[in-house]
Amino acid sequence: MIILSVGMPRAGSGWHYNLVHDLMETTGCDEAREIREKYGLQSILTEVNCNIGVLSARRLIMVTRPALMGHTFVIKAHSAPTLTARALMQGGLMRATYIYRDPRDAMLSAFDYGKRVLEKQARPNAFSHLTDFNKTLEFFTEYVEGWEKWMQVPSVLKARYEDLLQTYDQEAGKLVRFLGLNPDGEAVRAVVEKYRPGGQVQGQQGTHFFKGQVGRFRERYSVEEQKTLAEKFGRYLEKMGYAV
Repeated sequence: MIILSVGMPRAGSGWHYNLVHDLMETTGCDEAREIREKYGLQSILTEVNCNIGVLSARRLIMVTRPALMGHTFVIKAHSAPTLTARALMQGGLMRATYIYRDPRDAMLSAFDYGKRVLEKQARPNAFSHLTDFNKTLEFFTEYVEGWEKWMQVPSVLKARYEDLLQTYDQEAGKLVRFLGLNPDGEAVRAVVEKYRPGGQVQGQQGTHFFKGQVGRFRERYSVEEQKTLAEKFGRYLEKMGYAV
């Protein structure tokens, strides 16, 4: 089976992926990086977190092969659900979790991260092209629209980044139950504790966890920019449960 950990960019998706990955590891399931090597999937499962990128039919068919051969492994994505992804979930070959965040904070985090990495490493990353407010807004519109599509898939476990920060035990418990694990198991409890906010893995490669403040956009974006965001994302923000 494929366990797909999806997230809005800069919404704790790396943190969530590693939590899902290590929880599943307690079951003895396969290491996704080893599956990537064994089945020659390096071109479609990239980076340390085995990010599949777009959930196209071709890519999903390629990762379905090891799943059909009895392997269970965890991969990551940021993109919206596709017909093929929905079919795999309906057919029981794939289960998915999805984490999102107030897109205004996610936008700001992406902009800052792209700038910070470019300054430190002198080479671009996935967010380095977001050089101003309008470019960042245009970039995130796709992911906000993708949020709505994920909300329409009933079998997906949805989580908010802010809830994972503020009510971690409750959200981690939902995830453990969704994955069919024993919440009282020693190994499971150890993993849950390992990924507690502010714990030992903060800043670890692949967690993408840096500051994570809630509502930081109100301090950084101008009144006009916040007005633009309210007009652009207003109906989504209300559904997400955020104050416009």
